[in-house]
Amino acid sequence: MSQKTTLINPKTAQARRRWVVLDAKNAVLGRLASKAAGLLRGKHRAYFDPSVDCGDFVVVTNAKQVLITGEKAESKFYFRHSGYAGGAKTVSYRLQMERDPRKVIELAVKRMLPDNALRRHQMRRLKIYPGAVHPHAAQMAEVAP
Repeated sequence: MSQKTTLINPKTAQARRRWVVLDAKNAVLGRLASKAAGLLRGKHRAYFDPSVDCGDFVVVTNAKQVLITGEKAESKFYFRHSGYAGGAKTVSYRLQMERDPRKVIELAVKRMLPDNALRRHQMRRLKIYPGAVHPHAAQMAEVAP
């Protein structure tokens, strides 16, 4: 009995994309980001191929109401560096949530995707909104559990 591996054509994968809405209200940040990363990569598909961008569009709503567990609200920091001497900046989780809660979810999802050339394309399909309203109703997005 011969077994053949069928590979998905990138154009076919692009044509089969869906829109999925994830509600971040009272959702734990890590679990939400893990689900979003899996949907962006297409790991839920029968024809998943790590070298092909076959994931879906993901819309995350209510980013302001995402939760984290334990003492992380006080101890979690976001670090970035400008590249210059003395250019290190740290921002606490609480301050980042006040400034821009979308960035918290964006960084969590980005860091769960593999660091390769496809990550940039997958992150473009992630749409994050601080409230419940989003402009993608015309795409008839499915609401994920």
